[in-house]
Amino acid sequence: MSIAHDVHSAPAAAHDGDGHGEHTPSVLDGKWSAPVGHALPTSTGLDNRKLLMWLFLASDCMFFGALIGTFMVYKGRSLVGPTPHEIFDIPYTSVSAFVLLMSSLTMVLALAAIQRNDQVRLRIWLITTALLGMVFIGGQYYEFTVFYHEGLTLGHSLFGSSFFTLTGFHGAHVTIGIFWLLYMTAVSWTGRLNSEQPLFIEIAGLYWHFVDIVWIVIFTVVYLLP
Repeated sequence: MSIAHDVHSAPAAAHDGDGHGEHTPSVLDGKWSAPVGHALPTSTGLDNRKLLMWLFLASDCMFFGALIGTFMVYKGRSLVGPTPHEIFDIPYTSVSAFVLLMSSLTMVLALAAIQRNDQVRLRIWLITTALLGMVFIGGQYYEFTVFYHEGLTLGHSLFGSSFFTLTGFHGAHVTIGIFWLLYMTAVSWTGRLNSEQPLFIEIAGLYWHFVDIVWIVIFTVVYLLP
């Protein structure tokens, strides 16, 4: 009886009074968005948008797994140098990895901020996360430039092809994440991203944490393993 009452009373509530509601629809809300503060019922218990992101990340796991497997197969089989131990700067890359890992912390703080409806800190942590991502990409660009001058290019050897393909695709994922975070920051300035829509930040956070975890695996396999 309670469920039936809620269902029948929802439309009446939507048209109650002079038509002014307490919630302004977000620019991120779609035609099939759930009511404010509620998720659409699904068989999994997860919001469909969140489930879609998990499915995308699962497919991306297989994609990066294939790239990492290819690198492992070709590693050490190049007939020409430079070899990994001749060209890698482990301390430098460790700093880049640390910067990217710290961005996961700031992403968590951004999610906590929107859950408290703290718009100022939300923007601060989103921008900080994007900036840390930019530092990582800048470091990767510098590293690629050094490798190029050392004679390692995409078409130079099996090692070069597999290395630049793997790390390049990861860098592309980070770049997409940076633009996503900047877009979410811009939306928050319009006042259309608040504590009633934490799911949008949570989904962006899932993607960003995935990118960080993938880099941990890549850093271990590519740079640390002999």
